[in-house]
Amino acid sequence: MRNVAAALLVCAGLAACAAASAEVSAIDAAGRRITLAAPAQRIVSLAPHATELLYAAGAGAKLVAVSEYSDFPEAAKRLPRVASSGGIDLERLLALRADLVIGWRLEATARALDRIESFGIPLAYIEPHRLEEIPQAIETLGVLAGTQEIARAEAARLRAELGRLASAYRGRPPIDVFYQISPRPLMTLNGRHFVSDALTLCGGRNVFANAPIIAPEVGVEAVLAADPQVIIAARSDPADKSWQDFWLRFGNLRAVRDGNLMAIRGEEMHRHGPRAIASTAKLCELLDEARRRSGSHSRP
Repeated sequence: MRNVAAALLVCAGLAACAAASAEVSAIDAAGRRITLAAPAQRIVSLAPHATELLYAAGAGAKLVAVSEYSDFPEAAKRLPRVASSGGIDLERLLALRADLVIGWRLEATARALDRIESFGIPLAYIEPHRLEEIPQAIETLGVLAGTQEIARAEAARLRAELGRLASAYRGRPPIDVFYQISPRPLMTLNGRHFVSDALTLCGGRNVFANAPIIAPEVGVEAVLAADPQVIIAARSDPADKSWQDFWLRFGNLRAVRDGNLMAIRGEEMHRHGPRAIASTAKLCELLDEARRRSGSHSRP
């Protein structure tokens, strides 16, 4: 009888330990501690970059709905849509019985996000603002989804790739870059955007790094005055060179003179996920090609 009682005590202790170990906790991008009684099993993503990060963290199978433009990986295209940049369908979201929502706070969705939390649904903000924050975001999602092993491996791979690029391109002659995100209106990104991190990693100098807002509209005259050695355009189809016609009118511009009008796939470079790091490697290759064409004659 004594042995049975002891066994029951051991079992009770093990059950208590199991229950305690089931709880997961992580700090989100807003600095809030998100604690779940158990790893999330039904996750809703309210941003395309969060969708990609969840798949990278090994939690794709736990997604029950995503946002508009969640188009990578291919499996994400088959999931229900409950949000866009303009709003969140709260009725549909609540019907999904999600135990975790991953959000990105925008002015248009702020009230809806607050309401989600008021319903008692755990909400974590995942918003990498710097290139090196992407691996950390994957690890955070891995903790909340209970897929830490996959997440840690992917985060380590991405950190190793960033380290490889830093080592490979450290010491390359700096090259002045105008990064064009829109032709009409003509727009770029300043130094606070992680694309500028990518340029720096590759030895590029963002000629509008000091612009006061993150995605400023700029005049043609300002670009001509900056006289970049290379213009990189973010395009949905990098093979389409029609955008170059506008700049070819300015034959004295260094980027035009040296044949350094180049393009990169925007949706991969701009999304805060693993593909941005892969695109950084492509960006580095483009800048190396531009250096060869310009003869490495950069400004001091």
